[in-house]
Amino acid sequence: MTDTPVAGKLPGTGATRPGLAATLSRRAQDLLLSDYFVLYLSLAYFIILIPFLPNLSNPANISNILSNMWPLLVVATGQTFVLTVGGIDLSQGSVIGLTSVIAGALLATAASGSVLANAPIWGIIISEEGGLLAGHTGAIWIGIAAMLATAALIGAINGISVAVLNMPPFMVTLVGLIVYGALAIWLTQSENIRPLPESFIQLGKGDIVSVYLGEQDEPRIPRRQIYSFVTYPMLIAVGIAIAASILLSRTVFGRYVYAIGANRRAAEISGVPVRRVIVAVFVISALCAAAGSILYSARLEGGRPTLGEGAFLLDVIGAVVIGGTSLFGGRGRILWTVFGVLFFVLLSNTLNLMNLSSFHIDMVKGGVILGAAMLNVLRERLIRERSR
Repeated sequence: MTDTPVAGKLPGTGATRPGLAATLSRRAQDLLLSDYFVLYLSLAYFIILIPFLPNLSNPANISNILSNMWPLLVVATGQTFVLTVGGIDLSQGSVIGLTSVIAGALLATAASGSVLANAPIWGIIISEEGGLLAGHTGAIWIGIAAMLATAALIGAINGISVAVLNMPPFMVTLVGLIVYGALAIWLTQSENIRPLPESFIQLGKGDIVSVYLGEQDEPRIPRRQIYSFVTYPMLIAVGIAIAASILLSRTVFGRYVYAIGANRRAAEISGVPVRRVIVAVFVISALCAAAGSILYSARLEGGRPTLGEGAFLLDVIGAVVIGGTSLFGGRGRILWTVFGVLFFVLLSNTLNLMNLSSFHIDMVKGGVILGAAMLNVLRERLIRERSR
């Protein structure tokens, strides 16, 4: 007598056949846990909105999306290290503002006394003839070195406070956000410093490969018809992201970062130099913020003390969390951050194309970040269940 096939049973075995719902659920879980989940989400979001926002796929808009992506990616790369180690760095915005002021004070080619006369740096570091290094050979590189050195010092202070003094990273970097931001505003009395040298501006706006879509026989090419796709900011951002990815995923230092983020106490028992790694991670975060400041200051052609204020930190942390870096530490990849930044910039771009107010845009961003945090918790639960 043979077994009659029964729904849900494998003939002759009595075992349950995987149902369609279970199969789909498994595939959904695989997609959710995929390294490329956010990239797929970004592409789907882009394709779905094209019929409703025709300008979304225009070369000019795509060029704008890319130009907004690179500085944010640099700053988010540093935040990825801190979140992976189990901390958070809220001082990145003030580091950007302070180092932007340093760039302006040192490199400005001229200055207005009517604007900066009340600033403490007027007549000491900057005057009507320009900044302290104006006209000097190699001034650009000295100015960049000063920006990076200032950021490294701030990062070291944050790291030592967290690793050695065992202070909460949230509190330490929140104080840094307030203090260093206020210092930047006080140094310039909330005024911008400009103009900056053209060679410095090229770091934030210089083209390497651009596409012209106008008439070929037109004698004068309107600048608005040239779309930049390969730029100096792109090369800088991609180079930093690749170096950070190698450091985090292919070195002993990177394994230490993951170990500390997963379980700091266990890492200490295993002989991991926890304090040094934490200090190094905060220094990396501050250096990335300074690198982002270089790109932003060059792009805006001035030293701006309020450059990293407002919702900027929301964009940075939101992009990293959306990418998939765990809020609990121990899990994070630079590739995820790249995809997270792409999605967040694309989201901001589409919201602007919808002509929404800044209040509505921030509300939507906040909701997306909350959703990403909930998704992060779901992913953590799925990973634990599969590991069992």
